[in-house]
Amino acid sequence: MIKWRKSSYTGSGNDDACVEVADLGGRIGVRDSKAPGGPRLGFSADDFGGLLARIRRGELNLDQRVS
Repeated sequence: MIKWRKSSYTGSGNDDACVEVADLGGRIGVRDSKAPGGPRLGFSADDFGGLLARIRRGELNLDQRVS
């Protein structure tokens, strides 16, 4: 069974911008917490680490919402 956990950046209350992550045995899974049965992304550990580094450095525009 896959154990998903909410991102440490998830806000409290009714924040609708939540993601969950899981260890998929050599890959990192990412999904939208509002749609747990929906599409998921899979990253190698190195790629996921690179994504987090870019987010922390402010290189990505995270203010845009996709609808």
